[in-house]
This record gives sequence, structure tokens and C-alpha cells, in this order.
Amino acid sequence: MRDRPQAPPAEAPEPSQERLAHIVKDAARAYVRALQMRLVSHSVSYGHWSILRVLWDRDGLTQRELSERAGIAEPTTFAAVKALETLGYVERMHLPGNNKNVHVYLTKSGKQLKRKLVPLAEEVNEVSVRGVSAEDVETTRRVLLAILAALAEDEAAAEGTKRRMPSTRELGKRLADIGIAAS
Repeated sequence: MRDRPQAPPAEAPEPSQERLAHIVKDAARAYVRALQMRLVSHSVSYGHWSILRVLWDRDGLTQRELSERAGIAEPTTFAAVKALETLGYVERMHLPGNNKNVHVYLTKSGKQLKRKLVPLAEEVNEVSVRGVSAEDVETTRRVLLAILAALAEDEAAAEGTKRRMPSTRELGKRLADIGIAAS
């Protein structure tokens, strides 16, 4: 078996030439890392933060509603809620007469955590726009909201067509079927 010749390393594009999707993805990752660095001292992960934020806004949701509002898969939500319960920040319970749905409620400690954690997120937001004019921040906000709306509209238009978002399991199977190992 012969070795394939190595392709020369691709040059990274100039930041001003980078595709917008990559810039947004990298910015989102940077936001998550910056917040996680601050949350860790409270034994809260970014995934826990996502759950807590939703509950601070609307306590007592079912695990399914919580998953939908947080934008997290149900198994991930279940694991995060169990961890938050172990930490003493939430409790799960069935409402009287309804043994099917599990509702998630903040404990006193979970409610008090808001006063500690929200300022950390606010700090990340402040750090992220240091040196950027208020006008540019507002323009960025408007542009990102327009992008979200356009992509949501595109996704809605794809319903009922062959173009859809496959599950991770389905995507892994498709890759395996063509001989590509999922990473």
C-alpha cells in the first residue's frame, strides 16, 4: 500500500473573508467558554445554566417543556435535571392526579443561585463588546435576529420535503452505510 502524497496545509482565510456561519459559530463557542469559566466555581455547567435560565423564567415545567425551551435533547435534559437535583437546585415531582408528567421546580437554593449566576453572564456580555460602539452592537443584534428569522423560515419551508434535520443516530447510520466512521 502506498502512502498518499500529503496535501499542503490550507491557509486559513483572513478573518474578514471568513464565512459568516463560521464566525457566528466561533463567537458562540467563545461565549460558552467564557461563561463556563465563571460558572465552574458554583459547580454549574453550561448545560445546567441552560436549564436554570428557563426555570428562573418559568418554574414548574415538565421535563419535555424544559427540553424544548432550553433547546436541549430530552436525554440531555434528563441528565442535567438529575445533576441539578443532586446539587440541591431543583426537585422533580408529579402533580396530584398526573403520574405521567414529571415537573421540575427550583428549590430555594436554585432560586437564590440566580443572584449569583446572572451577573456572571452579564459580565461575559460586557466583556464581549468591549471596544465596540453601542451602534455597532445594536446593528449586530438586528442582523443576528434577521439571520435567525431567515433560517427559521427556511427550516419551516423544508417541512414536508426531503430536506430535514436527521437525528444524530440516523446521520451516523448514513455515514456508516457509505463507509465513513462517525467521529
